[in-house]
Amino acid sequence: MPYLILMFAVLAETIGTTALQASQQFSRPLPSVIVVVAYGAAFYLLAIALKTFPVGIAYAMWSGMGIVFIAIIGFAVFGQKLDMAAILGIALIITGIVVINLFSGTAMH
Repeated sequence: MPYLILMFAVLAETIGTTALQASQQFSRPLPSVIVVVAYGAAFYLLAIALKTFPVGIAYAMWSGMGIVFIAIIGFAVFGQKLDMAAILGIALIITGIVVINLFSGTAMH
C-alpha cells in the first residue's frame, strides 16, 4: 500500500507539472487550477508516504519517477527533444530507483 500511495503522489505531481506547461505561465485558467489541485494532492500523498518511507528515500523515488514521466510527456505531448545525454541521465535515474528498492535496507521503516 505505501508504494501505491507514493505512485499516486508521483501521478499527481506529473499531472501538475504537465498542467504547468499547459497553463502558459498561469495565463490559462483551467490548467492553472489543475496545477494547484494536483500539486496539493501530490504533497498530501507524499506526506502520507513519509509515514512508511524515510524522507530521503521517498523524495528520491518521488522526484526521480516524476522526472522520468515528465521527460516522456514532454517528448510525446509537447514535442520536446531529448538528446543522448538526457536519455543517459534518465536511465541513471531509473537505475538509482531500482537499486534503492532492490538493495537498500532503508527503503521502508
